[in-house]
Amino acid sequence: MTTITRLSKDLIGVLLLLLFGYCFLFVDIDTKDLAIPASLLNVNSIFLSIILEAIPFILLGVFASALIQVFVSEELIQRLIPKNPYIALIPAVLVSALLPVCECAIIPVIRRLLKKGMPLHIGVVILVGAPILNPIVFAATFYAFQSNTSIVYSRMGLSVVACILIGLCVYFFFRNSNQLRDVYVHEHEEVKVGNKIKQTLYHASDEFFDMGKYLLFGALVASLFQTFLDRQLLTNLASNDYMSSAVMMGFAYVLSLCSEADAFVASSFSHTFSPTALLAFLLYGPMMDFKNTILLLSFFKKRFAFSLILIITVIVYLVVMTYGIVSR
Repeated sequence: MTTITRLSKDLIGVLLLLLFGYCFLFVDIDTKDLAIPASLLNVNSIFLSIILEAIPFILLGVFASALIQVFVSEELIQRLIPKNPYIALIPAVLVSALLPVCECAIIPVIRRLLKKGMPLHIGVVILVGAPILNPIVFAATFYAFQSNTSIVYSRMGLSVVACILIGLCVYFFFRNSNQLRDVYVHEHEEVKVGNKIKQTLYHASDEFFDMGKYLLFGALVASLFQTFLDRQLLTNLASNDYMSSAVMMGFAYVLSLCSEADAFVASSFSHTFSPTALLAFLLYGPMMDFKNTILLLSFFKKRFAFSLILIITVIVYLVVMTYGIVSR
C-alpha cells in the first residue's frame, strides 16, 4: 500500500468520525416524524446494546494482541513446549490461556510458529485454545453472564477438554507432517514501521478495524434474528438439546463473531436456548467459523483444513452433549 493511499484512507476515516460526532451532538431527529417501524427500532436497540457492551473488550483485546506480536518472540513461546508430543499438550493449553489473541489473528501467528518448527498438533491446540481461553475472553464472558456464572466456568473447562482431544486427533491422523501451503502471504506485522510503540499502535488499529467489521455484521444479524425470527420456531428448536446445540453451532459459524464479543450475543439468547446450546455456541464459534475457514484454506492444505473443521465440529458437539447429559 503506497503512502498516499494510506493517508487518503486515514483522512476519509477521520472525516467520517467527525461527521458522526457532529450528527451525534447537533442533529436531532424525531423518529415519529420519520415513521420508522417499531421492529426496526427494536433492531437498532439490540444492535447498539451488543456493540456498546463489546467495544471495551475489543479494545483491550487488540492492544494486548498488538503488544504480544511486537514484544514477544515466537522463539520464546516455542521454547516453552516440551518435546514429548503428549505431555506438550498441557503447556500448549497454558500458553493458549496466556495469549490474548482472538481467532481473527491467531491463524497467521500459528503459521509463523509452525514454520519455525512447532509440532503441528501443538500449533492446533494453541490455534483453537487461544481465542477462547485467554483472560480477555474470560472477563467478557463473566461480564455477559453475571447472572449465570456456571456458563463462564463451564466454557473454560470444556474448552480445555476439547483442545486436548482436538490436539490428540490431529497428532493421530497427521503426526508432525507439514500441512502449510507453499504460498507467499504478506504479513503486516513483519513490516518495520518505526519504534515499538508505533508498531503496537499500527497493529492495534489494524486489528481493531479488521475485527470491527465482523462484530458489526454479527451484531446486525443477531438483532435481525431476534426481531424477525418466529419465536415459536425458536422455542421448538430450543426444546431439544441435540437439535438446539447443532443449530447454535451453525449460528456461531455463520456469524463469525470475535471471541471477545460473542458472549454478549450468546447472552441475548439465554432466555430461549438452554445452557448446553449456549455453550455449543460459545465453544464452537471461537474455534471455527466462516472467516476462520477462509484463513485456513489460505494458509493450509485443503485436505488438512477440511479435516480440521470436521475434527473440531465433532469433538465440540460430543463434549457439549456429554456435559449436558452429565449435568442433568
